Amino acid sequence: MPVLIYLIIILNIAIISEVNAQIKLQKVSEKMVYVFPPFKECHASTIVEVEKNRFLIAAFGGSKEGNKDVSIWLSKNLDNNWLKPKMIDTGTSSDGIDYPCWNPVLFKSRSGKLTLFYKVGPSPREWWGMYKTSSDNGKNWSSSTRLPYGILGPIKNKPIQLENGIIISPSSTEIKNEEGLSWKIHVEMSHDDGANWKKIPIDQKTKFDVIQPSVLIHDEGRLQLLCRSRNNSLMQVYSNDNGLKWGKVTRTKLPNPNSGTDAITLKNGYHLLVYNPLKNGGDDRKKLSVAVSKNGIDWEDQIILEEKKGFEFSYPAVIESSDGKIHISYTYDRKNIKHVILTY
Repeated sequence: MPVLIYLIIILNIAIISEVNAQIKLQKVSEKMVYVFPPFKECHASTIVEVEKNRFLIAAFGGSKEGNKDVSIWLSKNLDNNWLKPKMIDTGTSSDGIDYPCWNPVLFKSRSGKLTLFYKVGPSPREWWGMYKTSSDNGKNWSSSTRLPYGILGPIKNKPIQLENGIIISPSSTEIKNEEGLSWKIHVEMSHDDGANWKKIPIDQKTKFDVIQPSVLIHDEGRLQLLCRSRNNSLMQVYSNDNGLKWGKVTRTKLPNPNSGTDAITLKNGYHLLVYNPLKNGGDDRKKLSVAVSKNGIDWEDQIILEEKKGFEFSYPAVIESSDGKIHISYTYDRKNIKHVILTY
């Protein structure tokens, strides 16, 4: 073999190895959040670290998703044990009408302000955004406040805060029109620690139905959204200017059975995704996995969190804690929320 061809082959192998090189995840612990759940069903958990090794998890719970008794419940972690959950808000409106609550999202900005975002309304097509804040890591909360018209807050997955302080909240809408149900994504951006928000639409003419994005951070102002879809694939879209303008929605190489996912960029620059690695079918949320990527394009499944026929494991939320561990919460068959800790 000529020396030049040999060197080219070696160089290509090295480049491929670098692109596909992955960290190795290991499971440290797993625990149910509720010992005796005070509700028949629960779903859509969110997790945040409020102090070193102190965490909060919120979820909605009630008799059944969409029923008027579904409220937001908050759980505190103490010495690696989850305390009894407390109802933090209901969907009772100012005129006394009861509505269901949906999809809480916890987020702590660098100023120390902790915000609980959530939705209230008859359905995802008619809901509105609400929020409460805490200045003492969740010990006390403000009264509930409705977000401005047209602003929904993070629809399922947490916001990110850029180095310049700008907060980007991933969001989406579900609209019923003459052609049926239309799903569209957008981001909401705040320059003042969440006091005001600006909505930035994304590819409103896409043929794909996409909702519930999560945000990955690349170098030089490049952001990537990963989105749930009704098109059997996880979808993506990129921005090259820290979220001011966005490109077209495209397919990833990953399957998606119309189920929520979550993803983060780790401190070491790798990207981590928690998702149901299946396509639409009768039992498409029976498996929940964790995948890792160096570039946000090529993903390697590393850990199967759950897999059981006839069960639902879904709607994950994931963060990296201050000590470098990965914390994941997710729906456990609608009966409980499970908390899993990984290391790498």
